[in-house]
Amino acid sequence: MPLYKSLTINKNTKVFIWKIEETFNDLNTNVLLTDKSQARLDGMKSDLHQRGFLSVRHLLKEAGYSDSDLIYDEFGKPHLKDGKFISITHSFTFSGLIISDNLHVGIDIEMQRDKILKIAHKFTHVKEYVTIANHDALISKLTIVWGGKESLYKIFGKKKLRFLENIYIEDFDFKDAKTTGEIRYDGKTTAYHIEFLEFEGFTCVYAF
Repeated sequence: MPLYKSLTINKNTKVFIWKIEETFNDLNTNVLLTDKSQARLDGMKSDLHQRGFLSVRHLLKEAGYSDSDLIYDEFGKPHLKDGKFISITHSFTFSGLIISDNLHVGIDIEMQRDKILKIAHKFTHVKEYVTIANHDALISKLTIVWGGKESLYKIFGKKKLRFLENIYIEDFDFKDAKTTGEIRYDGKTTAYHIEFLEFEGFTCVYAF
């Protein structure tokens, strides 16, 4: 059961990524679930979603936690009982989480797909990227922007933000592998660091 990648962002913040290659039965071994989590798992119709759910529990173990250490608030945002900050993501064959002692954090993993071109107008001003002539580069850039906005949305943790109006991602060069973003809501602007990496046709973006 391989941990695909772990990243130390700073002395208090870490990212863990899992590549989901195991069967459901393999992932369901040596994982103790709360009754609520077991009910959620049993209610999932998709094998892929079930395996994603279980892989996150293995990532929790890698970080020194168990399923019972994880709680969700009324908005569905995850929290750790010890007060540390956590964010979780799952996309097809990868899952990930970010944990920080002292920083609000968000993470998102997305598969790079042409589909993003069709929805780009819903989350960013596409004209900002018309200078990108390479099709794959455009998909890559838009996926990073989406992941950045999704990460900030998770940090905010309430279902009020609009991606187009309330979340801003500063333009960036791929080689830098980082940018900045802002949540602009209710007359307040809060800035965050954003970093990203690409692997096997997927993009991982995390904010802190």
